[in-house]
Amino acid sequence: MSSAPPTTALPTFYFFVFGLYEPFLTTLGFLGALLDPKTTYDQQAPWPAGGPPVEMPLATRVTILQLGHVAGLLGLLNFFVLSACRKYLRSQPALQEKIVGALLKPLVLGDFLHIGITLWALGDSRWDIANWGGILWITVVTGFSLMIPRITWHLGVGRYVDKRDGHPAKKN
Repeated sequence: MSSAPPTTALPTFYFFVFGLYEPFLTTLGFLGALLDPKTTYDQQAPWPAGGPPVEMPLATRVTILQLGHVAGLLGLLNFFVLSACRKYLRSQPALQEKIVGALLKPLVLGDFLHIGITLWALGDSRWDIANWGGILWITVVTGFSLMIPRITWHLGVGRYVDKRDGHPAKKN
């Protein structure tokens, strides 16, 4: 006996990861940058002996706050787009799949680039993980915690895939 095919392109697990967990993380990142931009800056990469400078340049402060804002905004976009897909496209899983896919395609590319650029930018320090700050660890670990589910979504794991699960009459 086989189980019934999935009926939604955004089952609870994927909605939780991309519609709740990711917005939560990005909101925390924004608030962390807003409340303590110096620590956020200081923990982006290991520092040579002597540590970071005491004062943070104004341009660096603005950049950190802008980066935090963009991350927070991205999380809010996920929440609102995915919530709308679940609410208004529940009975149209093929359309739901297209909309969710349009959101997640650039994000999976962004996951690879975010982790890759971070490690590349660290230079020789990329392997000095004992000296990584908390923010750098969070960046890499949460990056993988989002990238892996995005890859599984694109592979069709545990969700409706129109080409595989669509109505038999549509397949002809």
